[in-house]
Amino acid sequence: MRSAVATDSLLKQRLAHPTGATDVARVTLGDAVLDAVLGGGIERAALHECFARDPDQSAAVTGFVALIARRACVGGQAVVRVSEDKGDRRGGNLYGAGLAELGVDPADMVAVHAPDAMAALRASADIVKCSGVGAVVLELWGRAPLYDLTASRRLTMAAARSGVVMLVVRIDAAPRASAARTRWSAASAPSRALAANAPGYPAFDVELLRHRGGVADLKARLEWNRDTGSFASLPGGVPAVAVVGTDQSRRAARCASQRSTGRRRRSALHPD
Repeated sequence: MRSAVATDSLLKQRLAHPTGATDVARVTLGDAVLDAVLGGGIERAALHECFARDPDQSAAVTGFVALIARRACVGGQAVVRVSEDKGDRRGGNLYGAGLAELGVDPADMVAVHAPDAMAALRASADIVKCSGVGAVVLELWGRAPLYDLTASRRLTMAAARSGVVMLVVRIDAAPRASAARTRWSAASAPSRALAANAPGYPAFDVELLRHRGGVADLKARLEWNRDTGSFASLPGGVPAVAVVGTDQSRRAARCASQRSTGRRRRSALHPD
């Protein structure tokens, strides 16, 4: 993973000559049923928030969002992560070898270290305007009062114009009014053992706290497959309900419910 201080010229070069700009409207998670419930995935040219349920889950939520950002990138696009010094001191920085183990090329991650929340917000607002970036991840710790409804609207409008995914990670903070298209929480989950009881893939318990498209009551346990670069649902999640949506989203919700029921039946027929 490159430091922004050491690679300022490289970042400018990549932004000036984008290699993978895309007009794909949504970023899929990789699980067909979950993506269908979400209307085809999360919107690309929009702002999305993800909260850590407690500070001890900062690594889990940072990893989960980094993987979504990775799926948003095409054709060599970079992910730019903007963090403030306070957060770096408390939660540490991304570890290149760890990213590689997840199937994320550290060379495609650009780190911007800001002295405070104001500088981090300003940097994010500038970077998300650049269509050559695949995703911008802004990580804020604590209340971060400067990240208010107005600030989130600025980021949202910039993302809408550029088509870049804007992902905001909130750690040790409570949700409040914002322009986020979706709001999630994430935490680490037990992995599913592989053959011969080998350690399984990384797993996350995620909950959709808000969705402007009308999806509600979505809780899922997802595992990340580094070989396919995608998420897959594990047993234990709660099917989503499309409160206000199209016939397609309602069919997807019914499909999710049937799939969950089928898993329970298979588990009863083939107990461990």
